[in-house]
Order: sequence, then C-alpha cells, then structure tokens
Amino acid sequence: MLRGLMRRLLLVLLAAGAAAALWAWLARPPRLETAPAMLGPAVEAVYATGSVEPVHWARVGPALRGRVVAVLAEEGERVAAGQPLARLEDSTARAQREEAEARARFAEEELQRQRLLLERQIAPRAQYERAESEARATRALADAAARRLEDYVIRAPADGVVLRRDVEPGQIADPLDALFWVGEPRPLRVTAEVDEEDIPRVAIGQAALLRADAFPDRVLAAEVAQITPKGDTVRKAYRVRLALPEDTPLLIGMTVEANIVLRRTPDAVLVPPAAVREGHVWVVENGQARRLPVRLGVQGAEAVEIREGLAPGQAVALDPPASLRDGQAVRARRAS
Repeated sequence: MLRGLMRRLLLVLLAAGAAAALWAWLARPPRLETAPAMLGPAVEAVYATGSVEPVHWARVGPALRGRVVAVLAEEGERVAAGQPLARLEDSTARAQREEAEARARFAEEELQRQRLLLERQIAPRAQYERAESEARATRALADAAARRLEDYVIRAPADGVVLRRDVEPGQIADPLDALFWVGEPRPLRVTAEVDEEDIPRVAIGQAALLRADAFPDRVLAAEVAQITPKGDTVRKAYRVRLALPEDTPLLIGMTVEANIVLRRTPDAVLVPPAAVREGHVWVVENGQARRLPVRLGVQGAEAVEIREGLAPGQAVALDPPASLRDGQAVRARRAS
C-alpha cells in the first residue's frame, strides 16, 4: 500500500514538472526574423505598353476597290512623293475616259461649226450658246474621267522608304486596306497607352525606362515627347509618344513595356515587402517589439520604400504574427 502511494506521488510530481516545463516553453518570448532597413535607389513610375514606330510615316491604300495588276515598289526601296507603288486593273475606266474624250471632242468641233455659222449670220445665237454649253459639259465629264483614272494608281504620299508591303498582284484591294507603309526609318518613337488614372502625373520631358523581349538584359532610355489631349473613352487610356535616341537598338514594330519616371530617389529607405503591414512596420529594440506607423513610397516585388517613420539600419520584423503587441518581449533572429 505504501508502495502504491509512493508511485502515485511520483506520477503527480512528474505531471507537475511537465506542466511547469510546458508553461515555461509557452511563456517564452516569440521569435521574430528580422532584416535591417537598407538604403538604395527607388523609382516611382507610371507603367505603360506600346510599340515602336517611325516619327514620319504613312499607311498607303487604294482610293477605290479593285484588282491589283502590278506592284511597282519593294520593301526597303526608297521612293519619291508621287511615285507609283502599284496599279489596279483599269480597263473599264480607260474605256469610259476614251468615250468621254470622244464626246468632248465632238462637242468642241460642233461649237467651232456653230461659231462660223454665227459669224456668217447663218445660225441664231441661241443655237451657238447651246453648243457652247454642251462643249463645256462634255469637257468637264472627260476631265473627270481622266482624274478617276488616276485613282487606279497607288502613289507614295511623301519621300521615304517602303517599310512594309502587304500586297501581291492579283489581290483584290479595298479602300480600308493598308497595302504599303512608307516613311523614314529614323528617328523612331514609342506610341504607348497610359491609363486615365495615371495620365495627370505624366508630363513632357519625363524620362522613361523601356524593356523589350528582344533585349531582355537591357534597360533602354526614352523621353516623353507628346501627350494626346483627348483620351480614348473605350480603352480609358491616353496616347503618349516617347522619343527614342538615334542609337536605339529597337526596330520598327517591336512591342515594349515602359516605366515613365515620376520620381527617382537614389538613397531611399527600403525594407522587404514582408515587413509592411497596413501602413506600419514592427521594429525590435532592446528585445521588445515596437509598432511604427510609416509613410510608404514605391512598392515593388523585392522592396518597399519607406518615406517617413523609419531610419536606415533599424531591424524590422518579417511576417510578424497578428497577435504581436506593442512592447511585447521578443527574440530576434537575423534572416538569412
């Protein structure tokens, strides 16, 4: 009996010791991983996407629907203003012009005959005036037919290079089709779209940083040169043109992502994104957690700028628990 009593007393003592150890373990200050606030560059920018195009260029298409019978210029060829680029099938228009020209010549010959009769007082003046009116009308029709014949020739609108040709002989062309792109290969620009929420912060002269899939390891330079005054109500965006330097490696038609620089701070206070919680951070001072309200700046995937409320070198807690209290004792460990 005494042995059983001793056994029960030993079990009670062991349970009490385990409970005390558990309580001591639970009462330990929580461990926080920390990282120091660092100094580094921060860039506040507006994001946009766009494509590269020449500053001087034009789409060229036919004035009327027709079948292309000849292509007279090739890509890369330099052309002069008014130079034929392609011809449409015009046999019907030529026949109509010849008919109109024949009618005009006949009317003009009749007018000459009526003039002689009038001078000899053989025919009345009214008959001469009718012949004169008929001659003017038929000549106008003949001139119009000749001008219509010009619509079957597609010409270069200005001096430049054929940047692209999208037409082949035998193709049916419509007035809305762009058959040629004619312009100067340099200078180039980027035409980008900026969201209407961001456009009030964009101004001419701001620098822009570009990235293109063709040059994945390079950041290319540009500058805001023009902002279209009227936005697109469907896209809810404004067109912004970025001037490119003469030595840009970008080519016509490439797509780019642009960051228009609003502010650049070379020595900003930066912390990891995991340290920021709803406008505040937790710092560890003398073994205690302190909650600091901060004013945020640029927020990126790798760092967040702290514009006010935090000094460089202060240790900020990463992923602080929701139960953390201001002034609570903690154990800090530098994150690897």
